Amino acid sequence: MIKTFAIAASLAMAALAGTPAHAQQPSSKLDEVLARGHLILGTGSTNAPWHFKSAEDKLQGFDVDMGRIIAKALFGDPEKIEFVNQSSDARIPNITTGKVDITCQFMTVTGERAQQIAFTIPYYREGVGLMLKGDGKYADYEALKAAGSSVTVSVLQNVYAEDMVHAALPEATVDQYESQDLIYQALESGRADAAATDQSSLAWYMTQNPGRYKDAGHGWNPQTYACGVKRGDQDWLNFVNTALHEAMTGVEFDFYAKSYKTWFGKDLTPPQIGFPIEYK
Repeated sequence: MIKTFAIAASLAMAALAGTPAHAQQPSSKLDEVLARGHLILGTGSTNAPWHFKSAEDKLQGFDVDMGRIIAKALFGDPEKIEFVNQSSDARIPNITTGKVDITCQFMTVTGERAQQIAFTIPYYREGVGLMLKGDGKYADYEALKAAGSSVTVSVLQNVYAEDMVHAALPEATVDQYESQDLIYQALESGRADAAATDQSSLAWYMTQNPGRYKDAGHGWNPQTYACGVKRGDQDWLNFVNTALHEAMTGVEFDFYAKSYKTWFGKDLTPPQIGFPIEYK
């Protein structure tokens, strides 16, 4: 019996010796994407400023630019992307089945989702904000809060709307509307003193209407957005994280800052030069 095991072990060693070194290593999505020559990005097309179509029917937005940052890191060309237009419900299934290499689509990081996919480092932090008319009677959030029950806030209709507004303005009157356009119309017509919705949506609307509205300067209900990849491929996750990190803090900062300015209307302060910020 001992002799049989010895022979089997010898045969196994011989087989391994004849196998190319690279074939013994588990393959990574990184190698697959590089060999293919373009990135397959899952995202949406109906949610400005994150992912939507231009007048020329070209996909654009902040999520799309995150994909371009990764494509540029892969190929030196931000346009080497094949887009997969997907619904919100398809974001995680398309990752787990391998239909897309990565999803960047307005995806909030949660513990439940992190059990199904691997999240990249965050590229945006979101909250609910308050928008005021530029020439309105309230200067900012503190003025709204001081006005108490005199203030009316327009907000998108949902079961949490009233509690959400009252977390910031406990005495305000809350008027709920069926669509985003209607909450803005309520503010414009004077039926509301402030409009409450996602800060990114407010930033986009103010960018489209320069000087007409202003941010009240208060955010709450925080949530974090990140791209998602398939679990278990550390090489691919490390690469994507490196690309995003360098866009937010390093050599690709100008690309990230230009996108941020385009979609959110704000100039970012360049990262401080000197000792790495990660070690401060």
